[in-house]
Amino acid sequence: MEACSVARIMSLEHFGLKFLPKLLALSPGSLGKFRKVSPPMETETVLKKLPELPQDVLRKVSPPMETETLVRNLPELPQDVLMDIFSLLEIPDLMRAASVSSSWRSAYTSLCSQLEQYKRPQTPCLLYTSESAGENVACLYSLAEKRVYKLTLPDPPIRNRYLIGSSHGWLVTADDKSELHLINPVTGQQIALPSVVTIGYVEPIFGNEGTLIKYELWDQLYDPDLEPEMLSYAPDELRNHVYIRAFIFPDPSTGSYIVVLIHGPGYQLSFARVGDCKWTPLPPGWDYEQCIYMDGLLYASTKSGRMDAFDLTSPNVTRNIIADEIDIYSSEYKGVFYLLQAPWGDLLQVCRKAKLIDAGYEELIVKTNKVLLHKVNMEAEELVEINSLHHNVLFLGRNQSLCLSAEEYPQLKANCVYFTDDEECNWKYKTNPRDIVVLNLEDDSREEIISPLWCSWPSPIWITPSLTVMNLSLCK
Repeated sequence: MEACSVARIMSLEHFGLKFLPKLLALSPGSLGKFRKVSPPMETETVLKKLPELPQDVLRKVSPPMETETLVRNLPELPQDVLMDIFSLLEIPDLMRAASVSSSWRSAYTSLCSQLEQYKRPQTPCLLYTSESAGENVACLYSLAEKRVYKLTLPDPPIRNRYLIGSSHGWLVTADDKSELHLINPVTGQQIALPSVVTIGYVEPIFGNEGTLIKYELWDQLYDPDLEPEMLSYAPDELRNHVYIRAFIFPDPSTGSYIVVLIHGPGYQLSFARVGDCKWTPLPPGWDYEQCIYMDGLLYASTKSGRMDAFDLTSPNVTRNIIADEIDIYSSEYKGVFYLLQAPWGDLLQVCRKAKLIDAGYEELIVKTNKVLLHKVNMEAEELVEINSLHHNVLFLGRNQSLCLSAEEYPQLKANCVYFTDDEECNWKYKTNPRDIVVLNLEDDSREEIISPLWCSWPSPIWITPSLTVMNLSLCK
């Protein structure tokens, strides 16, 4: 009897794995907040895509049967088997599967409540907005499926925000009052981060009716011989001058996340845990450009090549200089720099070189044309040149930089770099054509990822979808 049950389950799993990718295309709609951008399939087209269905099922399906009827006539799989099958799907496919039938939705819901069973690696997606989609709608382009989905997000409108960081399925956004939020675009969960006024050099100015009318900012120049200057900005302008980049790292102490912020005229560092009421400044340091969290420490690199380390779990965080000046700033290496950990453990520095083309009034075209790769040797305080990524792939932009294996993600192109915009000038030149391409490191050839949307605002960003929902009761 046990052998028969195992055989039955194996056959059901084989059925599900063989046909599920085709069945997902059957959904007449999707979840209210997550819908595919493509016309519904005609029944005849659906049937052509299901040649492997058992004959007894095919005999039940004949035009002009509706898609819903077709799904109802498919063999019903036990929920535990469906969950096993669904655990092999990437999130866009998984959410489409949830809209196929009530039993599939039930299996999806159960899987989401037991995320320890769902460990499917996710291919990064491109998140952007479109005027035609609406103010609160984000578009998600799946590299795995080459399809676009729409996500309805909570207020404030996503089209009015800046996207200053992404990692682990979360975005860091700055709204039109220059306040920061964490948002998971797949689940819709949104969490307010500490107010900008807690950074330390920003003061809100209110009108007679208590309405915020502007911010005053002390421009804390890092040259001690110069006097600080008081500057005033409208609420939606302050973010242009305060936020440089944000990073999101898991926080083992709370099971939540830490957000590290590079900010201000001096490119200083502050951090906050989810649930904190204010930003905590890190020991004085200036000109920070990139951060990475490795082996329980935060590493931050400066524009001059210095590498500092911070233990964020310590009650009194101190700065330790790991490398004083890594020799990187010859004229050959001018560009945007990224810091990331490779799958094999090495710390990599990537230099992205681009050509800037002044196209006239408020238009500046940025075109990436070269990438330089180096392994960071902090003991010797030097860089070791790398000529190829081999079977690996990079994702660079305002997101937390990623290095993935094309063997694990077969939809991606090996020895290539996937780019989105990362020049600060894009915050000023909002109507710029976007620099969103795949760059082949073998011959420096460029390939567009998707047909040009690309006067899109805010600037598109890479994100790795996640179903994680934070339990805020565990955060202080």
